[in-house]
Amino acid sequence: MEKINKVSVPMREQSPSERIKNFKSVPLGYSEEEAKTEAQRCLQCPDPVCEAECPVSIKIKDMIKEIGDGNFKEAFLIAKRDNPVPAIAGRVCPQEDQCEGVCTMKNIGDPINIGKLEAFIADWAMENKVTEEINIKDKKEKVAIVGSGPAGISCAADLRKLGYQVSLFEALHKAGGVLQYGIPAFRLPKEIVEEELSCLEDMGVDIQLNRIVGQNVTCDALMDDYDAVFIGTGAGAPKFLGIKGEKLMGAYSANEFLIRTNLMKSYKFPEYDTPIIVGDKVAVIGAGNVAMDAARCAIREGAKEVYIVYRRTINEAPARNEEIHHAIEEGIKMLELVNPVEILGNEDGWVSGLELQKMKLGEEDSSGRPRPVPIENSNYRMEFDTVIEALGTIPNRLFLSKTTYLKKDPRDRILVEHNLVTNIQNVYAGGDAVRGNATVILALGDGRKAAASIHKYLGEKANAQTIF
Repeated sequence: MEKINKVSVPMREQSPSERIKNFKSVPLGYSEEEAKTEAQRCLQCPDPVCEAECPVSIKIKDMIKEIGDGNFKEAFLIAKRDNPVPAIAGRVCPQEDQCEGVCTMKNIGDPINIGKLEAFIADWAMENKVTEEINIKDKKEKVAIVGSGPAGISCAADLRKLGYQVSLFEALHKAGGVLQYGIPAFRLPKEIVEEELSCLEDMGVDIQLNRIVGQNVTCDALMDDYDAVFIGTGAGAPKFLGIKGEKLMGAYSANEFLIRTNLMKSYKFPEYDTPIIVGDKVAVIGAGNVAMDAARCAIREGAKEVYIVYRRTINEAPARNEEIHHAIEEGIKMLELVNPVEILGNEDGWVSGLELQKMKLGEEDSSGRPRPVPIENSNYRMEFDTVIEALGTIPNRLFLSKTTYLKKDPRDRILVEHNLVTNIQNVYAGGDAVRGNATVILALGDGRKAAASIHKYLGEKANAQTIF
């Protein structure tokens, strides 16, 4: 019996001292031999539990088998069949909580690096000009998709493959949603996003940029002009602590900071006309992936010291372990068990620091983590030049204000049935607009589910019209 390799093949990365000087991808990718070696560790389970945990239902076992055998084209086509953006998902999907989290290999060693293999095979296809061959039989029905983030992308791809006339409306000047403005290039290179999105256009999806639904075009007009509408507007509005000093200069929401950095390329000023002021000492409030992204961007923007300010300990942080590891490697410091109570400012209206209250951990709360409890008379102050609040996001306010007829929950998330239909018969929704602040892969899964529901609805409608 062949000996099983229990240890995963590590991925080569830029060194921390070099990568903090640029926005290039930190992981350098697998070589063909490294990918084959990692894939050959897979046990090829008869009942692959990894696939059951994949929100887009990729045939992971088959993909890995083909990579291990060196059949890279076949592996890519397997991944692409269920995931329109494998190069993206392979990089940003939290595999450790999904497919890799249940990998049988975990019982005896390291789980298979499924995400890294998915990214490898998608990159290989791009480099070798391998594309998915699709035979589309056009239908007359039209579907409008609002938002070109992950949910909108997967919904558009599946519906176009089924032959529907698909129009994708994007408020910004670039398609991709959070993939463009939220995730830094050192985690998700923007040329990868552009390449993946170009596949939609090649399929015949009509991508309309700078089109704000609710302003340039109304949702009512879409419902009149299209046979079905999918809402994937995301959760792009920031949350705030609601403390004194949030309007000071040098105080940012993570949304603004990351949009200026990622979409408007402030780090290339004056080549790009969007400056951003980052002082020597930066505080990032929060400990999710967005907080890590903001902190790591601040280091690259020239900050000398960057602190993650968190009311729990880093052990309870919602960020991926890989992101925390990379942040610490890059010199970012973790300021644990403290909660900001005020952003301090100077006479000129600029941030000068934070007033912090010490915390201790109490009983578990609804999140399953210990509740942070304030310690009385423990306040103290620290000097900072910049404060970034990374506390999560809420659904798009402008869109919601123009669609009051859509039912929402108290947190302004659009309410849907199990098949993702809203209270309006031909209007569907998914992704962060429904879930709140969630993950790219869950949004991709919602887009696929909504596409299947829309296909069923339009098919039943067409059959009914034929009968009568």
